[in-house]
Amino acid sequence: MSRHELRELVRSQLQMLLEAQNLQGAKTLLVPVQPADIAEAIEGLPEPMQALAFRLLSKQEAIEVYEQLDTSVQQLIVEEFKSQEVLEVIDRMSPDDRARLFDELPAKIVWRLLQQLSPSEREATSLLLGYEPDTAGRIMTPEYISLKENMLVSEALERIRRLANVTETVYYLYVTDPARRLTGILSLRDLVMADPEQTIGEIMTREVIYVRTNTDQEEVAKTIQRYDFIAAPVVDREQRLVGIVTVDDVIDILEQETTEDIYALGGLQSDKGDNYFQLNLFTRARQRVIWLFVLLFTNTLTSAVIRSQEDILSQVVALAAFIPLLIGTGGNVGAQSSTVVIRGLNTEKLRTAGALQVIWREALTGAVLGAMLGAVVAVWAFWLQGNWAVAIAVGISLTGISILASTSGSTLPFLFRALGFDPALMSAPFITTAVDVLGVLIYFSVARLIVQSV
Repeated sequence: MSRHELRELVRSQLQMLLEAQNLQGAKTLLVPVQPADIAEAIEGLPEPMQALAFRLLSKQEAIEVYEQLDTSVQQLIVEEFKSQEVLEVIDRMSPDDRARLFDELPAKIVWRLLQQLSPSEREATSLLLGYEPDTAGRIMTPEYISLKENMLVSEALERIRRLANVTETVYYLYVTDPARRLTGILSLRDLVMADPEQTIGEIMTREVIYVRTNTDQEEVAKTIQRYDFIAAPVVDREQRLVGIVTVDDVIDILEQETTEDIYALGGLQSDKGDNYFQLNLFTRARQRVIWLFVLLFTNTLTSAVIRSQEDILSQVVALAAFIPLLIGTGGNVGAQSSTVVIRGLNTEKLRTAGALQVIWREALTGAVLGAMLGAVVAVWAFWLQGNWAVAIAVGISLTGISILASTSGSTLPFLFRALGFDPALMSAPFITTAVDVLGVLIYFSVARLIVQSV
């Protein structure tokens, strides 16, 4: 049985037991299930059952499961439970997960929960909430183990034993001076293999790769991915170590950023953290309507171009039959070029290639595609209409439109990045519409030349 099938089985059985009011059976069902799978099962339940299922968990299970839940379900549980019932769970969450939850909650609830946290957890959470959203400072956790250069290896191991249960990870250890400035790093493996009487300064690595508190979260994710880190240290302006970003946070970031890019490519507005399928009808429409209004306006330009060519259309009515084919193909070619370039920019696969080189290669690709498609379509057009003038006009136009689409689809993302915008904003719908307008203009210009010369 696959993991997906197992999770679906747990969800269906859990819902059946809850509907039958068999709470003890539901509690027993969840005992051998992993926290991530329990979280997914709870998310799949009807809303009235989600809080009930969460109540069945032991305190330790509740903490682990709560961190895995979607923020909308976390909010529901906060609102359904009395403060004291969820306070212990929230108090024992890791500070970065807690800060992410507080970002989604109403200000009044956040203020009330902050006041009831233990002093150390309140300080840690307030620290994270003080940084700009989507930066390393906001997603980092202050739970790390720091060492001093003059500390013996044996002393460091003892310190790790004391702090291991309250820190995010012990695989990387960070060395700081008396002013908390980051001076070095070493792995747990290096520490365990060292002589107990050696000092930390003798075995640590002094060339440390770090990020700053104001570094964009996507750049943090790329840094951890590039160097295969489990965690990356975060320093402030004075080079003081203030926290770490762990690889589990990076996975969440990459998923969020990828979702935003996909939404942008589809011409949707994306509200960070929102699950589109759990939004109400009005919010869904609001996220999609802006781009649709833009596209609606630009499509009127296509209609204007067609109206301006009524004289040639009246002479050769058959030209109208191929307008959808040409603009549809051109839009698809442009969307393909923009998609591969945007993806290459976001993953830095294009960092070794210059913009002009990429655009030139895409233009050549468009020319080859246009020649292949144009030859086939010209034969097809002649077979349908029996008019060589129309067939040649369609074939030549499709070649020109393909070159235009590939060039614009690869150029505009580079232009947006140079202007400081997300390349994904140069979405496929926008490029498709722009190519529609220019493609129709090319088609009628070519057709007019050919028809008048025949």
